[in-house]
Amino acid sequence: MVKTTLKIAVIVFALSLAGCTGQGKKDTVEYRKLPVKEYRDKLKAGWLGQIVGVSWAAPTEFKWKDEIMPLEEMPTWRNELINEAFNQDDLYVEMTFLRSLEEHGLDVSIRQAGIDFANTEYPLWCANEAGRRNLRLGIAPPDCSHPAFNNNPHDIDYQIEADYSGLIAPGMPNVPIALGEKFGRLMNYSDGMYAGQFIGGMYSEAFFEDDILKIIDAGLACIPAGCQYAEMVRDVVAWYKANPSDWEATWQLCQEKYRNDPEYQKKSNGGIDVKINGAYVLIGMLYGKKDIEQTIIISTRCGQDSDCNPSNAAGVLFTTMGTSNLPDRFKENLDEETKFSHTPYNFPELLNVCEKLAREYIVQQGGRIEADSNGEELFVIPVKVPVPSSLVFSWDPEPIANSLFTAEEMAQIRHLALVDIQGDLDKRFPGWTIAYCGSDMQPGLRETYKGKKNVLLTHPLTRGMPCVLTKVIDIPAGKQTRLKAEVSHHDKGDWVLVIRVNGSVQKEVTIGKDSVNEDGWLEVLFDLTPFAGNNNVKIDLENKANGWSWEAGYWNDIRVEQL
Repeated sequence: MVKTTLKIAVIVFALSLAGCTGQGKKDTVEYRKLPVKEYRDKLKAGWLGQIVGVSWAAPTEFKWKDEIMPLEEMPTWRNELINEAFNQDDLYVEMTFLRSLEEHGLDVSIRQAGIDFANTEYPLWCANEAGRRNLRLGIAPPDCSHPAFNNNPHDIDYQIEADYSGLIAPGMPNVPIALGEKFGRLMNYSDGMYAGQFIGGMYSEAFFEDDILKIIDAGLACIPAGCQYAEMVRDVVAWYKANPSDWEATWQLCQEKYRNDPEYQKKSNGGIDVKINGAYVLIGMLYGKKDIEQTIIISTRCGQDSDCNPSNAAGVLFTTMGTSNLPDRFKENLDEETKFSHTPYNFPELLNVCEKLAREYIVQQGGRIEADSNGEELFVIPVKVPVPSSLVFSWDPEPIANSLFTAEEMAQIRHLALVDIQGDLDKRFPGWTIAYCGSDMQPGLRETYKGKKNVLLTHPLTRGMPCVLTKVIDIPAGKQTRLKAEVSHHDKGDWVLVIRVNGSVQKEVTIGKDSVNEDGWLEVLFDLTPFAGNNNVKIDLENKANGWSWEAGYWNDIRVEQL
Protein backbone atom coordinates (compact mmCIF):
# COMPACT_ATOMS: atom_id res chain seq x y z
CA MET A 1 0.00 0.00 0.00
CA VAL A 2 1.35 3.45 -0.88
CA LYS A 3 1.45 5.65 2.19
CA THR A 4 -0.63 8.82 2.01
CA THR A 5 2.20 10.81 3.48
CA LEU A 6 4.53 9.75 0.69
CA LYS A 7 2.09 11.00 -1.90
CA ILE A 8 2.23 14.40 -0.28
CA ALA A 9 5.83 14.47 0.92
CA VAL A 10 7.16 15.05 -2.56
CA ILE A 11 10.91 15.31 -2.85
CA VAL A 12 11.84 18.51 -4.58
CA PHE A 13 15.31 19.51 -5.69
CA ALA A 14 16.36 23.14 -5.87
CA LEU A 15 19.62 24.66 -6.96
CA SER A 16 21.71 25.96 -4.11
CA LEU A 17 22.39 29.67 -4.04
CA ALA A 18 26.01 28.73 -3.61
CA GLY A 19 26.23 27.68 -7.29
CA CYS A 20 28.78 25.12 -8.43
CA THR A 21 31.14 23.04 -6.35
CA GLY A 22 34.84 22.63 -6.89
CA GLN A 23 34.19 19.47 -8.94
CA GLY A 24 31.86 21.32 -11.27
CA LYS A 25 28.75 19.70 -9.76
CA LYS A 26 25.86 21.84 -8.64
CA ASP A 27 24.96 21.68 -4.97
CA THR A 28 21.34 20.75 -4.32
CA VAL A 29 19.07 21.07 -1.33
CA GLU A 30 16.50 18.35 -0.79
CA TYR A 31 13.05 19.38 0.42
CA ARG A 32 9.95 17.64 1.72
CA LYS A 33 6.52 19.20 1.33
CA LEU A 34 3.76 19.00 3.91
CA PRO A 35 0.37 20.68 3.46
CA VAL A 36 -0.37 22.89 6.44
CA LYS A 37 -3.77 21.21 6.81
CA GLU A 38 -2.07 17.83 7.14
CA TYR A 39 0.45 19.25 9.59
CA ARG A 40 -2.38 20.58 11.72
CA ASP A 41 -4.22 17.26 11.53
CA LYS A 42 -1.15 15.32 12.68
CA LEU A 43 -0.18 17.91 15.27
CA LYS A 44 -3.58 17.58 16.89
CA ALA A 45 -3.26 13.80 16.80
CA GLY A 46 0.13 13.95 18.49
CA TRP A 47 -1.32 15.82 21.45
CA LEU A 48 -4.35 13.53 21.53
CA GLY A 49 -2.04 10.52 21.69
CA GLN A 50 -0.31 11.92 24.72
CA ILE A 51 -3.66 12.69 26.33
CA VAL A 52 -5.10 9.24 25.64
CA GLY A 53 -1.97 7.40 26.80
CA VAL A 54 -1.59 9.19 30.10
CA SER A 55 -5.32 9.34 30.89
CA TRP A 56 -5.92 5.67 30.17
CA ALA A 57 -2.91 4.41 32.13
CA ALA A 58 -2.85 6.95 34.98
CA PRO A 59 -4.28 4.56 37.63
CA THR A 60 -1.37 2.14 37.06
CA GLU A 61 1.56 4.51 37.61
CA PHE A 62 4.36 2.79 39.57
CA LYS A 63 2.05 0.08 40.87
CA TRP A 64 4.02 -2.59 38.99
CA LYS A 65 7.76 -2.31 39.48
CA ASP A 66 10.10 -4.85 37.94
CA GLU A 67 7.15 -7.05 37.06
CA ILE A 68 4.68 -7.25 34.20
CA MET A 69 1.22 -5.97 35.02
CA PRO A 70 -1.45 -8.67 34.64
CA LEU A 71 -3.73 -8.03 31.69
CA GLU A 72 -6.82 -8.09 33.90
CA GLU A 73 -5.43 -5.10 35.83
CA MET A 74 -5.38 -2.91 32.73
CA PRO A 75 -8.05 -0.21 33.04
CA THR A 76 -10.81 -0.04 30.47
CA TRP A 77 -10.81 2.90 28.09
CA ARG A 78 -13.83 5.15 28.52
CA ASN A 79 -14.54 7.99 26.10
CA GLU A 80 -14.84 10.52 28.92
CA LEU A 81 -11.20 9.90 29.86
CA ILE A 82 -10.23 12.21 26.99
CA ASN A 83 -10.77 15.12 29.39
CA GLU A 84 -8.80 13.66 32.30
CA ALA A 85 -5.42 15.07 31.27
CA PHE A 86 -5.78 18.79 31.90
CA ASN A 87 -4.16 18.40 35.32
CA GLN A 88 -1.42 16.00 34.19
CA ASP A 89 2.16 17.17 34.66
CA ASP A 90 3.04 14.87 31.74
CA LEU A 91 1.47 17.60 29.57
CA TYR A 92 1.57 20.97 31.26
CA VAL A 93 5.29 20.95 32.09
CA GLU A 94 6.29 20.79 28.42
CA MET A 95 3.90 23.68 27.73
CA THR A 96 6.16 25.81 29.91
CA PHE A 97 8.83 25.40 27.23
CA LEU A 98 6.37 26.33 24.49
CA ARG A 99 5.52 29.45 26.44
CA SER A 100 9.18 30.45 26.72
CA LEU A 101 9.57 30.09 22.96
CA GLU A 102 6.37 32.01 22.33
CA GLU A 103 7.25 34.89 24.65
CA HIS A 104 10.99 35.21 24.01
CA GLY A 105 11.38 33.84 20.50
CA LEU A 106 13.19 30.87 19.03
CA ASP A 107 16.54 32.26 20.20
CA VAL A 108 15.49 32.41 23.86
CA SER A 109 18.62 31.86 25.93
CA ILE A 110 19.02 28.85 28.16
CA ARG A 111 19.35 31.26 31.11
CA GLN A 112 15.97 32.83 30.35
CA ALA A 113 14.51 29.34 29.90
CA GLY A 114 15.88 28.55 33.36
CA ILE A 115 14.29 31.65 34.87
CA ASP A 116 10.94 30.73 33.32
CA PHE A 117 11.18 27.18 34.69
CA ALA A 118 12.22 28.47 38.11
CA ASN A 119 9.10 30.63 38.19
CA THR A 120 6.67 27.76 37.64
CA GLU A 121 4.35 27.03 40.54
CA TYR A 122 3.29 23.44 39.92
CA PRO A 123 4.62 20.58 42.08
CA LEU A 124 7.54 18.62 40.63
CA TRP A 125 9.46 15.46 41.41
CA CYS A 126 12.74 13.74 40.54
CA ALA A 127 15.00 15.50 38.02
CA ASN A 128 12.47 18.28 37.43
CA GLU A 129 12.36 19.12 41.11
CA ALA A 130 16.14 18.95 41.49
CA GLY A 131 16.75 21.15 38.47
CA ARG A 132 14.19 23.75 39.49
CA ARG A 133 15.49 23.81 43.06
CA ASN A 134 19.00 24.47 41.76
CA LEU A 135 17.71 27.27 39.54
CA ARG A 136 15.95 28.85 42.50
CA LEU A 137 19.16 28.56 44.47
CA GLY A 138 20.94 30.61 41.83
CA ILE A 139 22.67 27.77 39.98
CA ALA A 140 22.13 28.81 36.39
CA PRO A 141 22.07 26.49 33.37
CA PRO A 142 23.85 24.37 32.40
CA ASP A 143 25.10 23.61 35.92
CA CYS A 144 21.57 23.21 37.30
CA SER A 145 21.47 19.67 35.85
CA HIS A 146 25.16 18.83 36.18
CA PRO A 147 25.76 15.67 38.27
CA ALA A 148 27.80 17.76 40.71
CA PHE A 149 24.58 19.53 41.71
CA ASN A 150 21.86 17.12 40.60
CA ASN A 151 21.58 13.52 41.79
CA ASN A 152 18.89 12.72 39.21
CA PRO A 153 20.60 13.19 35.81
CA HIS A 154 19.11 10.02 34.24
CA ASP A 155 15.56 10.34 35.51
CA ILE A 156 12.74 10.13 32.99
CA ASP A 157 11.64 13.77 33.21
CA TYR A 158 12.71 15.29 29.89
CA GLN A 159 11.77 12.12 28.04
CA ILE A 160 8.22 12.68 29.31
CA GLU A 161 8.25 16.33 28.28
CA ALA A 162 10.03 16.29 24.92
CA ASP A 163 7.01 15.55 22.70
CA TYR A 164 6.52 19.26 22.02
CA SER A 165 10.01 19.51 20.48
CA GLY A 166 9.16 17.24 17.55
CA LEU A 167 5.58 18.40 17.18
CA ILE A 168 6.78 21.93 16.37
CA ALA A 169 9.55 20.62 14.07
CA PRO A 170 8.06 18.46 11.31
CA GLY A 171 10.93 16.93 9.35
CA MET A 172 13.50 19.07 11.19
CA PRO A 173 15.42 16.75 13.57
CA ASN A 174 18.04 19.31 14.48
CA VAL A 175 15.37 21.39 16.18
CA PRO A 176 14.53 18.82 18.92
CA ILE A 177 18.27 18.27 19.35
CA ALA A 178 18.79 21.98 19.99
CA LEU A 179 15.71 22.21 22.20
CA GLY A 180 17.04 19.32 24.27
CA GLU A 181 20.23 21.29 24.85
CA LYS A 182 18.15 24.29 25.90
CA PHE A 183 15.23 22.89 27.90
CA GLY A 184 16.36 19.31 28.59
CA ARG A 185 19.50 20.60 30.27
CA LEU A 186 17.39 22.41 32.86
CA MET A 187 16.81 19.10 34.64
CA ASN A 188 18.62 16.24 32.87
CA TYR A 189 22.13 15.34 31.77
CA SER A 190 23.65 12.78 29.39
CA ASP A 191 21.20 9.88 28.84
CA GLY A 192 18.45 11.86 30.54
CA MET A 193 18.73 14.61 27.93
CA TYR A 194 19.46 12.28 25.01
CA ALA A 195 16.22 10.43 25.73
CA GLY A 196 14.19 13.57 25.11
CA GLN A 197 16.10 14.32 21.91
CA PHE A 198 15.33 10.78 20.76
CA ILE A 199 11.62 11.22 21.46
CA GLY A 200 11.58 14.58 19.69
CA GLY A 201 13.37 13.10 16.70
CA MET A 202 10.75 10.36 16.38
CA TYR A 203 7.92 12.88 16.42
CA SER A 204 9.69 15.00 13.83
CA GLU A 205 9.86 12.06 11.42
CA ALA A 206 6.32 10.85 12.21
CA PHE A 207 4.89 13.64 10.06
CA PHE A 208 6.38 11.93 6.99
CA GLU A 209 6.77 8.26 7.92
CA ASP A 210 4.54 5.57 9.44
CA ASP A 211 7.00 2.66 9.54
CA ILE A 212 7.79 2.32 13.26
CA LEU A 213 11.28 0.93 12.68
CA LYS A 214 12.16 3.85 10.41
CA ILE A 215 10.77 6.32 12.93
CA ILE A 216 12.91 4.75 15.66
CA ASP A 217 15.95 4.93 13.37
CA ALA A 218 15.22 8.65 12.85
CA GLY A 219 15.14 9.22 16.61
CA LEU A 220 18.33 7.20 17.06
CA ALA A 221 20.12 9.43 14.55
CA CYS A 222 19.48 12.39 16.88
CA ILE A 223 21.57 11.12 19.81
CA PRO A 224 25.22 10.06 20.26
CA ALA A 225 25.75 6.48 19.15
CA GLY A 226 27.99 5.75 22.13
CA CYS A 227 25.54 6.60 24.90
CA GLN A 228 23.80 3.87 26.91
CA TYR A 229 20.39 5.11 25.83
CA ALA A 230 21.28 4.54 22.17
CA GLU A 231 22.57 1.08 23.10
CA MET A 232 19.21 0.35 24.72
CA VAL A 233 17.35 1.44 21.57
CA ARG A 234 19.50 -0.81 19.39
CA ASP A 235 19.01 -3.71 21.80
CA VAL A 236 15.22 -3.43 21.91
CA VAL A 237 15.01 -3.25 18.11
CA ALA A 238 17.31 -6.27 17.74
CA TRP A 239 15.37 -8.28 20.33
CA TYR A 240 12.11 -7.39 18.59
CA LYS A 241 13.43 -8.50 15.20
CA ALA A 242 14.67 -11.77 16.72
CA ASN A 243 11.34 -12.43 18.42
CA PRO A 244 8.59 -10.21 16.98
CA SER A 245 5.67 -12.03 18.61
CA ASP A 246 6.69 -12.23 22.29
CA TRP A 247 7.01 -8.83 23.92
CA GLU A 248 7.35 -10.37 27.37
CA ALA A 249 10.57 -12.08 26.30
CA THR A 250 11.99 -8.71 25.25
CA TRP A 251 10.78 -7.22 28.53
CA GLN A 252 12.76 -9.88 30.39
CA LEU A 253 15.92 -9.15 28.39
CA CYS A 254 15.52 -5.46 29.24
CA GLN A 255 15.12 -6.35 32.89
CA GLU A 256 18.28 -8.45 32.94
CA LYS A 257 20.44 -5.81 31.28
CA TYR A 258 18.94 -2.43 32.11
CA ARG A 259 17.76 -3.15 35.65
CA ASN A 260 19.98 -5.92 37.01
CA ASP A 261 23.37 -5.18 35.43
CA PRO A 262 25.30 -2.66 37.59
CA GLU A 263 27.04 -1.30 34.48
CA TYR A 264 23.70 0.18 33.42
CA GLN A 265 22.74 1.44 36.86
CA LYS A 266 25.47 4.06 37.17
CA LYS A 267 23.83 7.35 38.18
CA SER A 268 20.49 5.55 37.97
CA ASN A 269 17.63 6.45 40.27
CA GLY A 270 16.01 3.03 40.18
CA GLY A 271 12.71 2.49 38.40
CA ILE A 272 12.51 6.10 37.25
CA ASP A 273 15.67 5.66 35.15
CA VAL A 274 15.21 6.80 31.57
CA LYS A 275 16.71 3.72 29.87
CA ILE A 276 14.29 1.16 31.27
CA ASN A 277 11.28 3.42 30.80
CA GLY A 278 12.44 4.32 27.30
CA ALA A 279 12.61 0.62 26.54
CA TYR A 280 8.97 0.31 27.58
CA VAL A 281 8.01 3.10 25.17
CA LEU A 282 9.69 1.16 22.36
CA ILE A 283 8.24 -2.21 23.35
CA GLY A 284 4.76 -0.69 23.09
CA MET A 285 5.49 0.92 19.73
CA LEU A 286 7.07 -2.17 18.20
CA TYR A 287 4.90 -4.97 19.53
CA GLY A 288 1.76 -2.85 19.26
CA LYS A 289 2.27 -3.06 15.49
CA LYS A 290 0.52 0.26 14.87
CA ASP A 291 -2.63 -0.85 16.75
CA ILE A 292 -3.65 1.93 19.16
CA GLU A 293 -5.01 -0.28 21.93
CA GLN A 294 -2.16 -2.77 21.84
CA THR A 295 0.50 -0.05 21.75
CA ILE A 296 -0.89 1.56 24.89
CA ILE A 297 -1.73 -1.68 26.69
CA ILE A 298 1.68 -3.26 26.13
CA SER A 299 3.59 -0.14 27.10
CA THR A 300 1.45 0.19 30.24
CA ARG A 301 1.81 -3.44 31.24
CA CYS A 302 5.61 -3.10 31.17
CA GLY A 303 5.24 -1.23 34.46
CA GLN A 304 7.34 1.41 36.25
CA ASP A 305 6.27 4.90 35.07
CA SER A 306 3.40 3.26 33.26
CA ASP A 307 1.35 6.32 32.32
CA CYS A 308 4.19 8.42 30.91
CA ASN A 309 5.52 5.64 28.68
CA PRO A 310 2.27 4.91 26.82
CA SER A 311 1.78 8.66 26.49
CA ASN A 312 5.04 8.94 24.52
CA ALA A 313 4.30 5.80 22.50
CA ALA A 314 0.75 6.80 21.62
CA GLY A 315 1.77 10.36 20.84
CA VAL A 316 4.18 9.23 18.15
CA LEU A 317 1.74 6.64 16.76
CA PHE A 318 -1.16 9.10 16.64
CA THR A 319 1.04 11.61 14.82
CA THR A 320 1.67 9.12 12.03
CA MET A 321 -2.08 8.56 11.68
CA GLY A 322 -3.48 12.08 11.88
CA THR A 323 -6.66 13.07 13.69
CA SER A 324 -8.86 12.38 10.67
CA ASN A 325 -7.87 8.70 10.79
CA LEU A 326 -8.36 8.19 14.52
CA PRO A 327 -11.33 6.22 15.85
CA ASP A 328 -13.99 8.54 17.25
CA ARG A 329 -13.62 7.09 20.74
CA PHE A 330 -10.16 8.66 21.00
CA LYS A 331 -11.14 12.16 19.91
CA GLU A 332 -14.83 12.84 20.44
CA ASN A 333 -16.07 14.68 23.53
CA LEU A 334 -12.79 16.60 23.78
CA ASP A 335 -13.22 19.73 25.89
CA GLU A 336 -11.72 22.54 23.83
CA GLU A 337 -12.47 25.31 26.34
CA THR A 338 -10.72 24.20 29.55
CA LYS A 339 -7.14 25.35 29.91
CA PHE A 340 -4.36 22.95 30.83
CA SER A 341 -3.31 23.55 34.43
CA HIS A 342 -0.64 26.19 34.97
CA THR A 343 -0.77 27.26 31.31
CA PRO A 344 -2.57 29.91 29.22
CA TYR A 345 -3.59 27.26 26.67
CA ASN A 346 -6.79 25.44 25.96
CA PHE A 347 -6.59 22.82 23.20
CA PRO A 348 -7.10 25.11 20.18
CA GLU A 349 -4.69 27.67 21.64
CA LEU A 350 -2.13 24.91 22.17
CA LEU A 351 -2.36 23.93 18.52
CA ASN A 352 -2.13 27.55 17.44
CA VAL A 353 1.09 28.23 19.33
CA CYS A 354 2.62 25.01 18.01
CA GLU A 355 1.76 25.93 14.42
CA LYS A 356 3.12 29.45 14.94
CA LEU A 357 6.43 28.06 16.20
CA ALA A 358 6.58 25.44 13.43
CA ARG A 359 6.23 28.18 10.82
CA GLU A 360 9.06 30.13 12.43
CA TYR A 361 11.32 27.09 12.63
CA ILE A 362 10.73 26.20 8.98
CA VAL A 363 11.95 29.63 7.93
CA GLN A 364 14.84 29.52 10.42
CA GLN A 365 15.94 26.15 9.04
CA GLY A 366 16.02 27.44 5.47
CA GLY A 367 12.56 26.36 4.35
CA ARG A 368 9.57 28.34 3.22
CA ILE A 369 5.79 28.40 3.16
CA GLU A 370 4.17 28.51 -0.26
CA ALA A 371 0.81 27.88 -1.93
CA ASP A 372 -0.04 24.89 -4.12
CA SER A 373 -2.08 25.05 -7.32
CA ASN A 374 -5.29 25.22 -5.30
CA GLY A 375 -4.05 28.05 -3.13
CA GLU A 376 -3.52 25.77 -0.11
CA GLU A 377 -0.48 26.46 2.08
CA LEU A 378 2.46 24.06 2.00
CA PHE A 379 5.40 23.74 4.33
CA VAL A 380 8.53 23.32 2.22
CA ILE A 381 11.05 21.80 4.61
CA PRO A 382 14.76 21.30 3.89
CA VAL A 383 16.13 17.83 4.57
CA LYS A 384 19.12 18.03 6.89
CA VAL A 385 21.27 15.37 8.49
CA PRO A 386 20.84 15.31 12.30
CA VAL A 387 23.88 16.53 14.25
CA PRO A 388 23.69 14.94 17.73
CA SER A 389 24.92 16.58 20.92
CA SER A 390 28.37 15.72 22.22
CA LEU A 391 28.77 12.42 24.06
CA VAL A 392 29.13 12.84 27.81
CA PHE A 393 28.61 10.46 30.72
CA SER A 394 27.06 11.37 34.05
CA TRP A 395 29.64 9.28 35.90
CA ASP A 396 32.46 11.13 34.11
CA PRO A 397 30.92 14.54 33.42
CA GLU A 398 32.28 17.69 31.88
CA PRO A 399 33.78 20.27 34.25
CA ILE A 400 31.16 22.47 35.86
CA ALA A 401 30.66 25.81 34.12
CA ASN A 402 30.49 27.77 37.40
CA SER A 403 27.31 29.31 36.03
CA LEU A 404 25.48 31.46 38.54
CA PHE A 405 22.59 33.79 37.99
CA THR A 406 23.44 37.46 38.30
CA ALA A 407 21.73 39.63 40.91
CA GLU A 408 19.55 41.04 38.14
CA GLU A 409 18.54 37.55 37.02
CA MET A 410 17.85 36.42 40.58
CA ALA A 411 15.54 39.42 40.94
CA GLN A 412 13.38 37.90 38.18
CA ILE A 413 12.90 34.63 40.07
CA ARG A 414 9.79 34.75 42.23
CA HIS A 415 10.40 31.66 44.34
CA LEU A 416 13.94 31.76 45.65
CA ALA A 417 15.23 28.75 47.56
CA LEU A 418 18.14 30.66 49.04
CA VAL A 419 18.32 31.18 52.78
CA ASP A 420 18.07 34.87 53.64
CA ILE A 421 20.15 35.66 56.72
CA GLN A 422 21.16 39.15 55.60
CA GLY A 423 19.36 40.57 58.63
CA ASP A 424 21.47 38.46 60.99
CA LEU A 425 24.61 39.46 59.11
CA ASP A 426 23.68 43.15 59.39
CA LYS A 427 23.36 42.79 63.14
CA ARG A 428 26.68 41.02 63.58
CA PHE A 429 28.89 42.39 60.79
CA PRO A 430 27.40 45.59 59.35
CA GLY A 431 28.47 46.49 55.82
CA TRP A 432 28.87 42.89 54.65
CA THR A 433 26.45 41.16 52.27
CA ILE A 434 25.80 37.46 51.85
CA ALA A 435 25.06 35.38 48.76
CA TYR A 436 24.39 31.69 48.07
CA CYS A 437 23.88 30.59 51.64
CA GLY A 438 22.53 27.04 51.73
CA SER A 439 19.82 25.90 54.11
CA ASP A 440 21.66 22.99 55.73
CA MET A 441 22.41 23.22 59.47
CA GLN A 442 20.01 26.16 59.94
CA PRO A 443 22.17 29.21 59.17
CA GLY A 444 21.87 32.35 61.25
CA LEU A 445 22.99 33.71 64.59
CA ARG A 446 23.85 31.39 67.47
CA GLU A 447 23.59 32.79 70.99
CA THR A 448 26.79 31.00 71.95
CA TYR A 449 29.22 28.64 70.26
CA LYS A 450 32.47 27.32 71.71
CA GLY A 451 32.63 30.02 74.32
CA LYS A 452 31.79 32.94 71.96
CA LYS A 453 28.56 34.95 71.86
CA ASN A 454 26.47 35.95 68.83
CA VAL A 455 28.26 33.67 66.38
CA LEU A 456 27.07 33.68 62.76
CA LEU A 457 26.65 30.27 61.08
CA THR A 458 26.77 29.99 57.29
CA HIS A 459 26.67 26.97 54.99
CA PRO A 460 27.72 26.43 51.34
CA LEU A 461 24.86 26.32 48.88
CA THR A 462 26.11 23.11 47.27
CA ARG A 463 29.21 20.96 47.14
CA GLY A 464 30.59 23.16 44.38
CA MET A 465 29.14 26.56 45.30
CA PRO A 466 30.34 28.33 48.45
CA CYS A 467 28.44 30.76 50.60
CA VAL A 468 30.01 34.19 50.02
CA LEU A 469 30.35 37.18 52.36
CA THR A 470 31.22 40.36 50.46
CA LYS A 471 32.27 43.89 51.29
CA VAL A 472 33.52 46.71 49.05
CA ILE A 473 36.00 49.07 50.69
CA ASP A 474 38.45 51.87 49.98
CA ILE A 475 41.99 51.09 51.11
CA PRO A 476 43.88 54.28 52.02
CA ALA A 477 47.38 54.94 50.77
CA GLY A 478 50.25 55.19 53.24
CA LYS A 479 48.73 52.91 55.85
CA GLN A 480 49.05 49.25 56.69
CA THR A 481 45.66 47.56 56.31
CA ARG A 482 44.69 44.01 57.09
CA LEU A 483 41.68 41.71 57.15
CA LYS A 484 41.03 39.68 60.28
CA ALA A 485 38.52 36.87 60.67
CA GLU A 486 38.00 34.59 63.65
CA VAL A 487 36.32 31.37 62.55
CA SER A 488 35.47 27.86 63.69
CA HIS A 489 33.94 24.62 62.43
CA HIS A 490 31.53 21.88 63.46
CA ASP A 491 33.17 19.11 65.46
CA LYS A 492 32.17 16.54 62.83
CA GLY A 493 33.44 18.43 59.79
CA ASP A 494 35.66 21.07 58.29
CA TRP A 495 35.49 23.68 55.54
CA VAL A 496 37.74 25.95 53.48
CA LEU A 497 37.93 29.71 54.02
CA VAL A 498 38.78 31.33 50.68
CA ILE A 499 39.75 35.00 50.59
CA ARG A 500 39.35 36.77 47.26
CA VAL A 501 40.23 40.34 46.37
CA ASN A 502 38.56 41.71 43.26
CA GLY A 503 37.65 38.16 42.29
CA SER A 504 41.17 36.76 42.55
CA VAL A 505 41.95 34.07 45.14
CA GLN A 506 44.50 35.37 47.65
CA LYS A 507 44.43 32.82 50.43
CA GLU A 508 42.84 29.46 51.29
CA VAL A 509 42.73 28.00 54.79
CA THR A 510 41.14 24.73 55.90
CA ILE A 511 39.16 25.28 59.08
CA GLY A 512 39.01 22.01 61.01
CA LYS A 513 40.19 20.20 64.11
CA ASP A 514 43.78 20.07 62.85
CA SER A 515 44.04 23.81 62.23
CA VAL A 516 42.15 25.56 65.02
CA ASN A 517 43.52 26.49 68.43
CA GLU A 518 42.73 24.73 71.68
CA ASP A 519 39.60 26.82 72.15
CA GLY A 520 38.27 25.65 68.79
CA TRP A 521 38.80 28.96 66.99
CA LEU A 522 41.32 30.20 64.43
CA GLU A 523 42.31 33.79 63.74
CA VAL A 524 42.98 34.24 60.02
CA LEU A 525 44.92 37.34 58.96
CA PHE A 526 45.45 38.72 55.47
CA ASP A 527 47.51 41.77 54.55
CA LEU A 528 45.63 44.21 52.33
CA THR A 529 48.47 46.75 52.17
CA PRO A 530 49.45 45.75 48.59
CA PHE A 531 46.06 47.16 47.52
CA ALA A 532 46.59 50.51 49.30
CA GLY A 533 45.47 53.56 47.39
CA ASN A 534 42.66 51.73 45.58
CA ASN A 535 38.96 52.46 45.94
CA ASN A 536 36.04 50.06 45.59
CA VAL A 537 38.12 47.00 46.42
CA LYS A 538 35.86 43.95 46.57
CA ILE A 539 36.61 41.43 49.32
CA ASP A 540 34.92 38.02 49.25
CA LEU A 541 35.08 35.51 52.09
CA GLU A 542 33.93 32.08 50.97
CA ASN A 543 32.59 29.32 53.18
CA LYS A 544 33.59 26.55 50.75
CA ALA A 545 32.74 22.85 51.06
CA ASN A 546 35.52 20.37 51.75
CA GLY A 547 34.05 16.88 51.44
CA TRP A 548 30.36 17.85 51.87
CA SER A 549 29.87 16.80 55.48
CA TRP A 550 29.08 19.25 58.29
CA GLU A 551 30.43 22.14 56.22
CA ALA A 552 29.09 25.04 58.31
CA GLY A 553 31.28 28.08 58.81
CA TYR A 554 31.16 29.78 62.24
CA TRP A 555 32.12 33.48 62.31
CA ASN A 556 32.94 35.29 65.55
CA ASP A 557 34.81 38.24 64.08
CA ILE A 558 35.27 39.84 60.67
CA ARG A 559 36.96 43.21 60.36
CA VAL A 560 39.20 45.37 58.21
CA GLU A 561 41.61 47.41 60.30
CA GLN A 562 44.43 49.88 59.89
CA LEU A 563 47.49 49.30 62.04
